[in-house]
Amino acid sequence: MRNRHPELLIPASSLEVLKTAVMFGADAVYIGGEAFGLRAKAKNFSMEDMKEGVQFAHEHGARVHVTVNILAHNDDLEGAAEYLKELKEIGPDALIIADPAIFMLAKEICPEIERHVSTQANNTNYGTFNFWWNLGAKRVVTARELSLKEIREIRAHIPAEMEIESFIHGAMCISYSGRCLLSNYLVGRDANQGACTHPCRWKYSIVEEKRPGEYMPVFENERGTYIFNSKDLCMVEHMDDILNSGIDSLKIEGRMKTALYVATVARTYRKALDDYFEDPKKYEANMEWYKEEIGKCTYREFTTGFFYGKPSSDAQIYNSNTYVKNYTYLGTVESIDENGRSVFEQKNKFTVGETIERMKPDGTNVSLKVIGIFDEDGNAQESAPHPKQMLHVVFDGETEPQDILRRQEPDEKQ
Repeated sequence: MRNRHPELLIPASSLEVLKTAVMFGADAVYIGGEAFGLRAKAKNFSMEDMKEGVQFAHEHGARVHVTVNILAHNDDLEGAAEYLKELKEIGPDALIIADPAIFMLAKEICPEIERHVSTQANNTNYGTFNFWWNLGAKRVVTARELSLKEIREIRAHIPAEMEIESFIHGAMCISYSGRCLLSNYLVGRDANQGACTHPCRWKYSIVEEKRPGEYMPVFENERGTYIFNSKDLCMVEHMDDILNSGIDSLKIEGRMKTALYVATVARTYRKALDDYFEDPKKYEANMEWYKEEIGKCTYREFTTGFFYGKPSSDAQIYNSNTYVKNYTYLGTVESIDENGRSVFEQKNKFTVGETIERMKPDGTNVSLKVIGIFDEDGNAQESAPHPKQMLHVVFDGETEPQDILRRQEPDEKQ
């Protein structure tokens, strides 16, 4: 099996987060525009931001993939064609598409842009991969239900030039490859049109209508998955198996996540990959660092998903529907002003005298004490309670643009 450097593909919800992803180790970033993507609640990119993001990524040697992965209704097709014409002018490196109609429109309107087939298309076998290859797809994203054994079999039965992309970290959509009906049914918001409310995260009891008060367990059949509440996927401890499976692009889920999440996950997997290819023994030696760092972003309990076969309920379903939050995102340094102060948009409250942490792309973390906080008019303030306020902050050490600032939170278990 091929053991070559795969692409590390990182999500971005905004131009700010795209820049963070690129600076913290992404080979490629996937984003959504203001229409025809499956994350309507994400900030998403205006055409102006998308153009700037593509330019920034290309200047730093990274690629940009744009999601156009809704399952289209009749009324969507005309607008989708116009949207593809706009994307043609911007020139991203790839389009991620689920609907065959939109795929064929993209092939006609912007054939020079690679077409990648989304996991939404339920890609579970090599016949499906070859079908899309014959239609002109460069890459297909595997269904989350596939094991590493099945992915190796797919690699053995498809053209060598065809690329395989797989999710290796993040939330697991609990339905068949993300094709969710719950959101539409319960609250009238169509997950397959980008408006998912994540009802799979809610707490449920199943009761049969003729047996009120009797709570029934939920089972799966041989081809299904658990219906509710998955742990988050995390494969950072299993890079040897991932890198010997034939996967060409390692995808991180999280197109609605903060810059802190993106920086933490991108930097951790970047280092894990680089360490492995330098020397697998170095990767093994640094395992505790990867595990510690990956736990510093907001997450649920972790699982290896379906990679090693169908998981048991203990391996798949988490016991609590709460996130683990060890660190709070304070902001991303945008610039250094003429007085040497760090300028950034505040994301969460912090105060003078606090000790925070500076995340650097090279993997180091530096503790900094907050010496002074000033607003844009130069007025001093003791704390920063207002979200999105632009601040000029004095620390007892240096920062640089694109540094992520975060604060460790107390362990609630102690």
